[in-house]
Amino acid sequence: MKLIIINGPNLNLLGKREPSVYGSLSFDDYLRNLIKQFPEVEIEHFQSNIEGEIIDALHKTGFLFDGIILNAGAYTHTSVAIADAVKAIPVPVVEVHISNVFSREDFRHTSYLAPNCKGSIIGFGLDSYRLAIESFLIDTNYTN
Repeated sequence: MKLIIINGPNLNLLGKREPSVYGSLSFDDYLRNLIKQFPEVEIEHFQSNIEGEIIDALHKTGFLFDGIILNAGAYTHTSVAIADAVKAIPVPVVEVHISNVFSREDFRHTSYLAPNCKGSIIGFGLDSYRLAIESFLIDTNYTN
């Protein structure tokens, strides 16, 4: 199985940015742990603070990978264009958020992505990514 994690704006600052919300571990360190935890899964990672680059990554990988784990950050609540890109590709996408967006500002309660995603995993810290990977593995086990 080949999965890609696509992270949006400000997620390059994990470990430094608001540790009380996002934790103190960098994403690179967490990714190394994920790769060790799931040796049977080929995991790639892409991060950008630029909306168009995220769309390009979805277009490129949305026909080549078995699944996409997408944390679009604040673009979740503002980007119709990213939502359209998710809708346009055949590969299933799981929306992920580190924090519980429903316990935060009201504008974060709306996801433009969710209607086009296989599912959403929200509020389990960095483990939200692990749970997303497991969701793909469960689907694979049911179909085999």
